[in-house]
Amino acid sequence: MKKLALLFTGLSLLAITGCNDDDTPELIYPITGTWQPVKEVITVIPIGGGGVSDEITYSSCQQESRWVFNENNSGKRTDNDEAGTPAICTVVSDRNFTYVYDKREKDIEIKYQGTMASDKGKVTLLNDNSLNLKIEDTTNPNEYQSVTYTFKRIP
Repeated sequence: MKKLALLFTGLSLLAITGCNDDDTPELIYPITGTWQPVKEVITVIPIGGGGVSDEITYSSCQQESRWVFNENNSGKRTDNDEAGTPAICTVVSDRNFTYVYDKREKDIEIKYQGTMASDKGKVTLLNDNSLNLKIEDTTNPNEYQSVTYTFKRIP
């Protein structure tokens, strides 16, 4: 009888502790919208090791750039930088793109209009206000290269 009571107590404790909030669905934020680039981190790791990462904080002019992800999987990237003498903040690149974003796996592929190859990577952070987008370059078999862009959502 004691064994049966212990078994029942153990099962009851398991049922109580087995209930947790893992069944709460993960919030999935949309990538669609207008994003302001804030900085980028460039990482290069040779096959033998000893890699480096450089963080580049964008100037106020560069932060006027915009990446727009539309709901129909199209987008536009406008890059601003200072040009000329005296230096004036101006659009230096304006490119349309299409993209495929897998919300579950966080994979993204961006294909710029007029290019053969597409940029492939991962969304490493996406919430209501921030986006980190890591684009990997696998063209050189002797080293790993990536650029991680940090964005702020523009309402």
